[in-house]
Formats: sequence, structure tokens, C-alpha cells
Amino acid sequence: MTNDDLWRQALGEIELAVSRANFVTWFKDTKIMDQADGIVTVGVPNGFSKEWLENKFHKFILKSLRVRIPEIRAINYTIVAPSASAAKQLKSKPKKENVLTSGEQLDFKEFYIDPKTNLNPKYTLETFIVGSFNELAHAAALAVIKNPGRVYNPLFIYGGVGLGKTHLLQAIGNAILKENQNKKVYYITSEKFANELLNSLQNQTIQNFKEKFRDYDLLIVDDVQFFVNKTKTQEEFFHMFNTLFESGKQLVFSSDRSPKSIPSLGEINDRLISRMEAGVLVDISEPEYESRLAILKSKSAEKKVELPESTLELIALLIQKSIRELEGALNTIHIQSKYQNKVLNQEEVKSILSKNIKPRNAVTPSQIIKTVADFYDIPEKSIYEHTRKTEVVRPRQIAMFLIRDDLGGSYPFIGQKFGGMDHTTAIHAYEKISEEVKRNSKLEDELKLIRDIYQNTTATK
Repeated sequence: MTNDDLWRQALGEIELAVSRANFVTWFKDTKIMDQADGIVTVGVPNGFSKEWLENKFHKFILKSLRVRIPEIRAINYTIVAPSASAAKQLKSKPKKENVLTSGEQLDFKEFYIDPKTNLNPKYTLETFIVGSFNELAHAAALAVIKNPGRVYNPLFIYGGVGLGKTHLLQAIGNAILKENQNKKVYYITSEKFANELLNSLQNQTIQNFKEKFRDYDLLIVDDVQFFVNKTKTQEEFFHMFNTLFESGKQLVFSSDRSPKSIPSLGEINDRLISRMEAGVLVDISEPEYESRLAILKSKSAEKKVELPESTLELIALLIQKSIRELEGALNTIHIQSKYQNKVLNQEEVKSILSKNIKPRNAVTPSQIIKTVADFYDIPEKSIYEHTRKTEVVRPRQIAMFLIRDDLGGSYPFIGQKFGGMDHTTAIHAYEKISEEVKRNSKLEDELKLIRDIYQNTTATK
């Protein structure tokens, strides 16, 4: 096998395991320059690629190469100009101290998955930032950890992409194992569950499949919305669910939507959704500004990234949609700052983020409330009052709906924002306006006008 063939095969495997952005950013213009005495020399285009491949992807690369040539024991990374020849770059042998041998690999937990549990040890409660946007989900997780199988069973956590659902689900598993190593815990995505079921059917090992899953004390299933349209998978999972539940075993699920919003496509699907709804349903919404800033500070400390607090504050203001986008923005600014060897000013940060991540207008709950009060010609202070006057209740419900729908505010947060009202008031408001807007074109027009006002106001600031 030539060096080019070896590297092409290894990259094919790596591309499936890392994000597209990471693959394009760090593996572009790389190649194997030399292979001798169990040491592979990989050519990289610049110092940044060298540092990231050594520190972040080394174990992954070594594993992929060893699958094809077991004798490979170490990798050396060397900077090679794309136009330069391999012979010119390899005049001198690589220095021994620059070689990362298999015994000297960095303990990079992001690529370590416990094969017994499918859990990643980096996901813990200690690194999970709690704010009003996820406090109910966090509290429910703590209750499950304290009394697995007894309270909040099943636990169903739902919310948009990149908001920390997977982190919390795996943190539950890691915490229960920390309390009792003898507990049998397993984490799996719905897609992987379906694939394993299919394989067991093809290999006629379905009984082994059933016994494996029914033996767990805690079963965590991520992204259950993907069970839709998979009738056989739903049927098997439904029976497994019942067996585990009736045996007092804990079940934890996640989805990008609530169970009632998952399409109903048959009796088994209806019964499965009904079982999920019988437990505790909690949502994780988009993080508010304070939580976003806390998350950025935590990630900075974790990654040993040194950025001015003013930069972190600006990122938190601009990036509102998800924790994943926040982390991406943090990495982007850190890399650019390091590459340019200077502290970036506010305008430079804005310019970089506008190219890499599309931020939304920084609308605040207070701006929405003020716009709604002005639109319906009522004093702004009256919207916070505990009154049942129709002329106030309706604008308040609309404001609650918009904060929830546009900003992803959690129900407890919305309740607190309106003079400490109970979160059930916010739930009622959101559901009432959600239903009415489907059949009331006048209300739909009003919401559009209100949104145009506060979005345009923010854009001109």
C-alpha cells in the first residue's frame, strides 16, 4: 500500500467521525510524507494544523492508521509548504522529542467513549452550566440520579439542537455510575438502536439483542423523534420500554420536540408516545444572556483560552441560538486571535463572526414587552401587574408567547420576567396564542407587525 493510499483510506474513516467543518479546516492539504521503522511522518500546511492534529486528533489518526498497518507505533507532524516536495522537507530526520508515541498520547477525553456504557466521561454535572433556560431539566436530572427508577420515570427532555440535551443525558449516566459502579447504564441514539435492531434481525440474533437491552438499570435514548416511520423499531422499543419500566428500571429520553409534537403514524407510535408522556416532560430552551456568558467563561477555562471579558460579552450578545454555536464562536475568535498574534478589538470580532456565524438581532425580553405595550396602547407597567383585565391579559399573553417563540425563553424565566408569575401562566399563554394564531389571521398580522417593529428597532441601533 502506498503512502497516498494509506492516507486516503485513513481520511475516509476520519471524515465520518468528525464534523465537516473540522475535517475541512484541519485535514486540508495534509499527506503522509514518509513511513519508516513504525513512524509515520504527516505533512501539514501550517503551525495551526500541526498543533490541532497533535493535540486534538492524534489518537484518532493513529487508530485509523493502525487499523490498516498494525506496525505503526508513532506519528510525527511536520510543516510542509503545499508546493514543496517531500524530499526537500525530509532532508533531516524528525527529532525524537517531537514524536508522539502510543504511550505518550494526550488524554483527549472528547474522543474517548466507554465501550460498556457508550458514555463520554467529559459530560458531567460539574461542567453543565445551569440557568433559567434549563433549571427544570437540571433539577429533574438530580432527582433521577438520587432515586433512579422511583421518581420521574420516564424522564423526557426536549429542546432545540445544540442546547445541551446530550450533555445532561450523559451526565445522568456518569453520575449514577459514580454513585454505584455496579449499575448497568447504557446510552444510545435512536438511530444506532434502529441499526443494531436491523443487524440482529439480519443475523438472527434478535433474542440476544432483546436480552442485552432489558438487562440495563438505566437506559438513555437520545433523539427519539427519529423512531418515526420505523414501525418494527417502534414495536420492539415499545415492548422493551414496558419490560424495563415494569421492572423499576430508569428510562431517560431526549427529543428536539415534545412527545405530542412528534407525528402520530400508527397505533404503536401512539402507544409509545403515550408511555413517554406518562413520565415527566421538561424542556431546555435557548440560553439567556447571563447563561451564555457563564457558558463562555466555563468553556474558556476548560480549554485554557485567554480572551478579554469584553470579547466574551460581545460573543454572548451576538450568538443567541445555541451552546454549540457559542463554543464554535469562541473557538473561531481564539484561533484568529492566536493566528494574528494580537487581542482583537470589538469591530474585528463582529466582522469575523458575521462571516462564520450568522447572529440574530439582539432583541431582549424587555424590548418585546415595551413594543407589545406600545402596540396595544397600554402602560408598560400594567403588563407586569397581576390583573385579569382583558385589555392587559391579552397583550401580556402575546408578549409571553413572543419571548418564548422568538427568544426561546424558558417558562420559569418568563414567569419571573412578568412580576414573578407562576410558570404555568406562561405555559397557558404560549399554548393559547399558539392555537389561536392558527385560525385567526388578524392575530397573525398583529404578531408580524409587532415583530417587525422590535426587529427593525434593534437593527438600527
